This record gives sequence, structure tokens and C-alpha cells, in this order.
Amino acid sequence: MKNNEDKFKKVISHAKEYGYIFQSSEIYDGLSAVYDYGQNGVELKNNIRNYWWKAMVQMHDNIVGLDAAIFMHPTTWKASGHVDAFNDPLIDNKDSKKRYRADVLIEDFAEKLNQKAQKEIEKAAKRFGDAFDEEQYKTTNPRVLGYLSKKDEILQRMARSLEKEDLADVKALIEELEIACPLSGSKNWTDVKQFNLMFGTKLGASVDSAMDLYLRPETAQGIFVNFLNVQKSGRMKIPFGIAQTGKAFRNEIVARQFIFRMREFEQMEMQFFVRPGEELKWYEEWKENRIKWHYSLGFDQKKYRFHDHEKLAHYANAAADIEFDFPFGFKELEGIHSRTDFDLKAHEKFSGKKLQFFDPELNESYVPYVIETSIGLDRMFLAIFSESLQEEILTDGSERTVLKIPAVLAPNKAAVLPLVKKDGLPELAKKIIDQLKFDFNVDYDEKDAIGRRYRRQDAAGTPFCITVDHESLTDGSVTIRHRDTMEQKRVKIDTLIDVIGKEVSVANWLKKM
Repeated sequence: MKNNEDKFKKVISHAKEYGYIFQSSEIYDGLSAVYDYGQNGVELKNNIRNYWWKAMVQMHDNIVGLDAAIFMHPTTWKASGHVDAFNDPLIDNKDSKKRYRADVLIEDFAEKLNQKAQKEIEKAAKRFGDAFDEEQYKTTNPRVLGYLSKKDEILQRMARSLEKEDLADVKALIEELEIACPLSGSKNWTDVKQFNLMFGTKLGASVDSAMDLYLRPETAQGIFVNFLNVQKSGRMKIPFGIAQTGKAFRNEIVARQFIFRMREFEQMEMQFFVRPGEELKWYEEWKENRIKWHYSLGFDQKKYRFHDHEKLAHYANAAADIEFDFPFGFKELEGIHSRTDFDLKAHEKFSGKKLQFFDPELNESYVPYVIETSIGLDRMFLAIFSESLQEEILTDGSERTVLKIPAVLAPNKAAVLPLVKKDGLPELAKKIIDQLKFDFNVDYDEKDAIGRRYRRQDAAGTPFCITVDHESLTDGSVTIRHRDTMEQKRVKIDTLIDVIGKEVSVANWLKKM
């Protein structure tokens, strides 16, 4: 656990040092759980968004995009259930005065049981070698069975209690499990209370006539209220999807873990409209499609897992999270939900407008069912950044810090480095940048010895370093060095666009799906 805490601290400090993420309003001592993306961070964020958009919209002939406004008519949030039911169960520790989400305390406790079971399984796998049958061991070993069944029992009880809004039982569960405040170790808890997460604001010039509005807590409702506009103007036929990326706002009282849980964040969502009765087939299909998208980035597949929901939201008949193994454990990265026809029917009821599709094949009108895929862009950024940050011991015994961001997402694709700051090398280097900059973000660096510059670019996440030396002036070639392998080879200057393009092409990466 200590190693993970150290790793997370390094992630946070490295993100600042290399221009990825800064504390918002830092010169005024910052604003809690609000962050700014720096010069490298904004590029990585844009590249992740673009990689998602191309996979979701460009690669599907039945999915289109939308950019709905952040402000929406306040009745939207009544219809969606957010005014009445968008709450978190919160609990305060009387001694540390710290506030926590009660469900997160319980989930963290359950995850520790899961980790204990995994350690037992890993020990047995080492002991038995190739003969090891993990599935059989999980279902027959008393200790593993005990850990896993207790974990399931805890999560199921919590889900039932939250479903019934039995907050007294949620507190009782925390006390029975002897869950302590992570900060102080105290078990002296208040009652659990619900807290609404929406930010309120006003629209209008005068106080008397101003309308109460909310900053949107999710981007999905902008898609639902535009369902008919998109369907009719685009002549879309069921099944079809509408995708959107954009900011959402939640008054997270227990915001924590850097950019994992923020008050202002960005979502990448797609709502896929299907025939009633076909939703569970499409739900499974989208689960498979989305996990393949994550795998395409090349990280260890063991870092991802599906978590099926014990407690379903009021609008869902199936829901699963794709969880990622962050430095602080497995946490939700993306949600896939079968939302039924709840949203469109609710908006029909509250607006008085029909939101139906006439299906010519069935010769009938119906309110479509919806499959949602929703991923936090900031969480995706954190998953990629934390997994990419590595410390390596090289063959000569030296160490290097390297940020192995997938080349397709890297902020700068290459750095051009003149070997020395004279003899016409900087001028040639800048000519090369002029050739490359139409296709790629390219950095220029002439300060310090070449080895130090390589290390600096490794730590910044740049996939390629292009070194211009005296031979380059006569033979028109340069040395290109790969960040991940540190391999170097000589290539002609006029082939650089092709060499780099092949490695960073979105098409080549998405084809892995």
C-alpha cells in the first residue's frame, strides 16, 4: 500500500513538473478539487477526446455527435430525477471532523477483502505452477471463499439499504465492520445523511425575476431532449446513437484523489437508441466494444475489470463499470448502462411533447430504449498518465524516469535536437520542424548535453527524439531515437513524416480493436 501511495505522489508531482496539471488558482492557495490542464495536459486531453470521438462517431455510420449547452431549462432536472434523487450518502467522523461518502467507505473495505483473496490466489498459483486451476481454487479454498463471500454479502447489504433509503442500516454496517476514519483511526461516526450534488445558479438581470437554474451534473440529458431534433434532421433509423463530450459539475463534498473526483469535470458519453426488448443484446455488445477500445491503447489487460452493479439506478435494468487499477486501487473508469425508456418517457411527461420513433419495419411508434456508455475524460487522463509513468533501471545501472504515453496520445510526437548550438545545426533543426509541424506537435530543445535532453523528453512523454548532427548537413539524414526502447537508427530527413506518422496514426491504433 505504501508503494502505491508513493507512486501516486510521484504521479501528482510529475504532472505539475512537466506541464500536465496544475492546482487551479494556485497563487491564491488553490481551490479544492479543481484543477487546470497545462500546456502538455491540454494536448493529452484533446488527444484522448479525439481518440474516443473517432472510435465512437467516425467509425460508426449510425452514431452522430452533439454539443448541447451547459445551461438547461430547470424542469429538465425535475424530469430526470436529479432534483429529488441526485444525492450522496455522507457521514462525518466526530473526532477528525472529516466527511466521507458512506458507500465509498464500505466499498473500500470490501475491496480490501477482495485484495486478500487475490493474494491467496497468487500465492497458490506460484506454489502449483502450470497445474494451477484458478477457478477451482476460488470455489474450493475455504479462506478465499470466506473473503469473497463476505465481500459479496457486504456489498449486497449496502445496495439493499441504499435502495430502501435505510440510512440507519448503512451506518450500522459501518459500525459492525468497525470501519475507522482513514485519517484519524477514530470509529466515532455521525448518522448518515443524503446531500444533493447539483450546483444552483440564477438566470436573469434582476433578483426578483431571475430563474433558478442548475449547472448540469451530467451531459446525457442534453442528448435526450435533442433526441427528436437529431433523429428527424439526420433522418436516423433505430438503432442509432448520439455522442457528446463536455463539462459537468457536481458539488462533491468528498472530492479526493487528485483529478479522479472533481467538482468540474468532463464526460464523454454516447446514448444508443434501440428497440424495446433488444436492449440487453445491445448492452452486451457495447460492453465488448468499449473494453476493446481500452485494450487498443496497449496497457496490461489485467489492469481492467468489469464490475456488475449490485444496486441499479432507478432508470436502469442492467449496469456495469469498467474499472481500472489506479495507484489507489480498482475504481470506476467507464459506465455502461441499460437505461430502459426512463429518460425519454420522463421528458415526454414533463414537457407534454411526444418523443417517439415510428418504426417502418414494425409499422408502429414507440419510445426507444437506451444503452449508455459514459466515461470520465479526466479519469481516463489519470489512468493513462499514472500507468505510463515508469522508473527503469538501465543495463549500465543508471535510472531513468519515462512517461510511456501511447504514441497516438502523446502531446508532442517528436523533439528535434541539434547536437551542438553552432555550425548550422540549429538552422537545419528548425527547417525540419517547419516540415513536421503541419502534421505533428514538435518540440525543439538545444540546452544541455544530448543525453540529458533525451532524459528530459523521456520524462515529458515524447515518443521520438530526432538528433541533427554534422553528417546531417551533408547526407540529409538524422538519428531517430525511440522513447520506449531507446533504440536509435539513421533515417533520411524526407522520410520522417512517414516514419513518425506510422507510429502515431489513429487508424493504426484503432485497428487493434
